[in-house]
Amino acid sequence: MLIINSVAELNKHISIARSFGKSIGLVPTMGALHEGHISLVNMSVDENDYTVVSVFVNPTQFNNPEDLEKYPRNLEQDAELLQNAKCDVIFAPSSDDIYAPNELNEIFEFDFGGLDEVMEGKFRPGHFNGVVQIVSKLFSFVRPDRTYFGEKDFQQLAIIHRMNELMGFNIQIVDCPIVREESGLAMSSRNERLTADERKIAANISKVLFESLNFVPNYSPAELMQWVENEINKIQGLKLEYYEIANTKTLQTAESWNEPTVGCIAVFCGNVRLIDNVRCS
Repeated sequence: MLIINSVAELNKHISIARSFGKSIGLVPTMGALHEGHISLVNMSVDENDYTVVSVFVNPTQFNNPEDLEKYPRNLEQDAELLQNAKCDVIFAPSSDDIYAPNELNEIFEFDFGGLDEVMEGKFRPGHFNGVVQIVSKLFSFVRPDRTYFGEKDFQQLAIIHRMNELMGFNIQIVDCPIVREESGLAMSSRNERLTADERKIAANISKVLFESLNFVPNYSPAELMQWVENEINKIQGLKLEYYEIANTKTLQTAESWNEPTVGCIAVFCGNVRLIDNVRCS
C-alpha cells in the first residue's frame, strides 16, 4: 500500500494502473476511520482492481472553525486499518496540495437545484459548496470508475449524484448502507468525541427513528415529524436541531406517503453534532 501526498505522484500511479487496464475505485474520507468507512473500502476492493482512499480534512466544508480544529486526525491508525482492508493507495494531501491560496477565501459556485437549501444546508451555510469543491477535485485527480459514499450523509449523497451528472464525470456512484454500532448509533468519526455516558444517550437517536416507522402511514409526515421532535426533546442530554421527512429525490418536505421519503435528523449530544436517517416510505 502506498501513501501519497502530492497530486503529481497520485497522477503517476493512477496512469500506471490505467495502462494495465485496471478498474479504479475511490473512497473519499476525512480520516478518523471506523467500520463504516472500512465497509466502503471493502466494497471497492471487491468491485475494482485498484482502490484509492483519500484522507483529507477539507477546510472549505466547515462553516465552524472550532469544528474543523476539533475534527479527529490519526493517519497512522487510519493507514493500519486500510492496510488490513487491502487498500492500494492512501491519498493524504495537505491543503496546499489541493488549494491555491485564493480558493480558500472564495465560495465555490454550483447549481444545487435547491438541494442545498434544506436540512444541513440550512444550518451549515456554505458546507455543500465545500463538499462539491473537494469531491469534484478528487474525481478529476483519480478519474475512478466507481466511487463509494455512505447513506448516513443522505443529503450529501443526493448532491454528489447531481454534481456527477451536471459536471459530466460519468462515474458510477455507489450508495452504501449506514453501518451502526451494536447500540444502533450510526457510526461516525464524531462519535470519538462522545463520552461513554454520551454514547449511551446518543443511541436513543436511532431508537426514536426506528420506532417512528411504526406510525407510518397512520400519521401524516407532519404529524410524525412532530412526534419525533417531542420524543427527542424528552431525552436529557439531546438537543434537536432538525428532523425532516423529505422526498428522497428533491429533499423537500414530504406532504404524503405517496412519494419515496427519508427521515433525516441532526441532534446535539453534549457539544457533538450527530446526524442520522431512516427510509420511511
